[in-house]
Amino acid sequence: MKVVFHFDGTEELHARLGDVVLCPESDAAAFERLLPDMEVLWHVLKPVTADVIARAPKLKLIQKIGSGVNTIDVEAARKRGIAVCNLPGTNSRAVAEMTLLLMLACLRRLPDLQKSLKTGWFDAWHLQDHFGELGGRSVGLVGYGEVPKILHPILEAMGAKVLYWSRSRENSPFNEILSSSDIVSIHLPLTKETGRLIDPRRLKRGAILVNTARGGLVQEEFLAECLESGQLAAAGLDVFVTEPAERANPLLSLANVICTPHVAWLTRETLERSIAVARENVHRLGSGAPLLHRIA
Repeated sequence: MKVVFHFDGTEELHARLGDVVLCPESDAAAFERLLPDMEVLWHVLKPVTADVIARAPKLKLIQKIGSGVNTIDVEAARKRGIAVCNLPGTNSRAVAEMTLLLMLACLRRLPDLQKSLKTGWFDAWHLQDHFGELGGRSVGLVGYGEVPKILHPILEAMGAKVLYWSRSRENSPFNEILSSSDIVSIHLPLTKETGRLIDPRRLKRGAILVNTARGGLVQEEFLAECLESGQLAAAGLDVFVTEPAERANPLLSLANVICTPHVAWLTRETLERSIAVARENVHRLGSGAPLLHRIA
């Protein structure tokens, strides 16, 4: 079965994949050549549009390497009878750890500390009034899936007060989490209902916003303004509305923003777990067995 992993992987990963074809997302021409014979697509971030699906006549399965399927035209796949599966939970620990890292990096102004070493050891002392600890602060988790479930006890063990809200459970109302949390961390899927749900202007003055979910959950056009004015103290962002993030995006140049390129999920362990489940679904597809985590 012709399986294509659409991902900018390393040579080491390529060697581990065996008969799975590793096609870089950055090589559009190579992907075009593979489409006519592709039977299974392991998808990461490059959108799987209706046009892509139409040009893959043999495609039987779109396997999301991750959980969010907002980059897949699920309806177009459904019309063609193409199965769509995701991998809930395989990257949760990696995302939880990156979320914690961004929280701590914002609290301790980590980029500024690193820069200070280039200009003089004591240049960072003027930032001392801005350094903070997680203990004693309130952390609002917007969404309560697998990632927040990992984070919750860790945050409490570090002395934080944890508030959480999701569409199915809460210990604090949504509006209260935004207006009262010292740190707001977003953990929702991007859907028609959740798009642009977070207005940064509604957060508590001096709060920190962390987003390792999807950029489209936030009204990004107001975020730079809030960070420049001091309405927000800092932001830790792994995701953006437009990805790859445009160089002209003002968020990339702000000193109180810590950015990473949508890699919160990406660890060796995550890839190993994800590939194992994806391989199992390829086997199940060939044998006619029910697919794991099928959503369409």
